[in-house]
Amino acid sequence: MTGRYLIYTPVESARDEKRFDSTWRKFVAVCRLLHADGLSYSVELNLTALRPHILITASGTAIPRKVRAVHRLLPPPVPVQRCRDRALEVSWFLPENATRRNSNTTYWGKHQERYRELSGMAEDYLRAEMEYWQELESLNRQREHFKPGRTDKTAFADDEVAA
Repeated sequence: MTGRYLIYTPVESARDEKRFDSTWRKFVAVCRLLHADGLSYSVELNLTALRPHILITASGTAIPRKVRAVHRLLPPPVPVQRCRDRALEVSWFLPENATRRNSNTTYWGKHQERYRELSGMAEDYLRAEMEYWQELESLNRQREHFKPGRTDKTAFADDEVAA
């Protein structure tokens, strides 16, 4: 295989640093790729012409590269309690629960910023978010249930309190 790469450079590189830098990065990238493919190449610089340029001539047989498999990790599970709390928070802003809210309680005082954010949302969005958190809570419970080595005897061991 033989190939040629022509990269034009700015006429006055001192005045046009950005274009010179981008040209230099292109030149370096082409050389790295050719080297990674196992090709030999020669470089000719013609900086005195009316249109200065770099000519790269590559030759040889490309070596096939291995494509690395990308391992995608799942994000850490959201704790069941947090899902339950979020579903409860969202449910407070639905119209049917308007009479249950008491802004004088300490709970509301602590979480005031989150409630302001939620109160600005539309009702149908709130319903969708509540369903999302309930679904996530359910999935996390199922995830706990199907953990390896978990038996019926150990399933509720965390819930028991030592006397």
